Amino acid sequence: MVMSFRVSDLQMLLGFVGRSKSGLKHELVTRALQLVQFDCSPEVFKKIKELYETRYNKKGSDVAQPPAPHRAEALPLHSSYERGSAVPRTLPTTNIDYPALYGKYLNGLGRLPPKVAKPEVRLVKLPFYTTLDELLKPTELVPQNNEKLQESPCIFALTPRQVELIRNSRELQPGVKSVQVVLRICYTDTSSPQEDQYPPNIAVKVNHSYCSVPGYYPSNKPGVEPKRPCRPINLTHLMYLSAATNRITVTWGNYGKSYSVGLYLVRQMTSAELLQRLKTIGIKHPELCKALVKEKLRLDPDSEIATTGVRVSLICPLVKMRLSVPCRAETCAHLQCFDAVFYLQMNEKKPTWMCPVCDKPAPYDQLIIDGLLSKILTECEDADEIEYLVDGSWCPIRAEKERSCSPQCPILVLGSSDVNGLLATANGTGENGKAPADVVDLTLDSSSSEEDEEEDEEEDDDDEGPQPKRRCSYEKGLVSAC
Repeated sequence: MVMSFRVSDLQMLLGFVGRSKSGLKHELVTRALQLVQFDCSPEVFKKIKELYETRYNKKGSDVAQPPAPHRAEALPLHSSYERGSAVPRTLPTTNIDYPALYGKYLNGLGRLPPKVAKPEVRLVKLPFYTTLDELLKPTELVPQNNEKLQESPCIFALTPRQVELIRNSRELQPGVKSVQVVLRICYTDTSSPQEDQYPPNIAVKVNHSYCSVPGYYPSNKPGVEPKRPCRPINLTHLMYLSAATNRITVTWGNYGKSYSVGLYLVRQMTSAELLQRLKTIGIKHPELCKALVKEKLRLDPDSEIATTGVRVSLICPLVKMRLSVPCRAETCAHLQCFDAVFYLQMNEKKPTWMCPVCDKPAPYDQLIIDGLLSKILTECEDADEIEYLVDGSWCPIRAEKERSCSPQCPILVLGSSDVNGLLATANGTGENGKAPADVVDLTLDSSSSEEDEEEDEEEDDDDEGPQPKRRCSYEKGLVSAC
């Protein structure tokens, strides 16, 4: 009904609800359709029917046929709207899904909704984006001709509430608001939620300016094509934050695959905010973690792990630093954790959401903070590894220190005569007539005095035959008590 109104009818409708009546016809149509979609009270619907019947009804006659589908110059439509089979000749006054008709007709990105509801395209939820409003449901990009390069337009306007949300939002960085209007593109596949995927030769124009689209990552491996990070495209800085309509044109390559686009009002989150949320709702109680340890060791009683326990490192595999907030995905089969702080920061820059331990998906909504390991980190500060035992307890594993070069036995301080006697015994035979084991004092400085070296040479000359090992003299009357 609204799409068939003339300018005077649109002005009467907008004046009835206290909206602005100024502007071009396509602006009046946009305001009226927004009224139908968001604020259609029984009084407004009654006024629309009244205006419609006044123009197309006559006394004593049936409902007259309304004019052909409206062709607004500022609202380009697909060729499917011009086919007689797609649009009925008469618009009945009841049983019409006006908001659905408005959304498809206004944006010109799909056909009129069929009577039988079909599954809709769904996009995956992104942890760093909280959806506030859905401005345009995922709608298929329909080629207009056989050309490889296609253009699909979309016209919409923000409500005063949405404009206020954007203006009052904080700035993540200069020129970038936390509340944004983003464009998301994915494959037209209704079987499961779809990840963002750009079509070839994509370009996005907002009003009179082109919007930057993420480029390709260069590949270091030979023969591997560079990858493009497909993320939501922020359009906010190029839009009119007023009652004026915004025109978005998506240019895309038509190479056989079907794509759908959607517009959303979102609030962009930071890694610090996601970490705080995880600390609030994602901590797993230490007793539950302990039960999980016992369960994992019990499930495989014949393995070495079940008998000797399992070792867990306290070092994050991402940055090789001690864990501060140990976390892992509930879907992971291992007990090893990684640091939530660095994991969220890395996915904020380049979202992959893959576990660094097992290289399997670890999405944000599956992350948990290990309460038991958090407690262990505070109690065990001098070890970098622990071992879980079969009863759920744990013990630290400290690295074995390298053996010192100095003798481990006590050192005796003897007089000079005692030293000479001991040395004589060392050069001769022992009590049982057997040659004692060679004793080498490694505590001596490698840069010994020349006098000590000369004494060693004299002792070597007195002995018969070559000595198998060189004996070191004892300095300052110190001798090993071994």
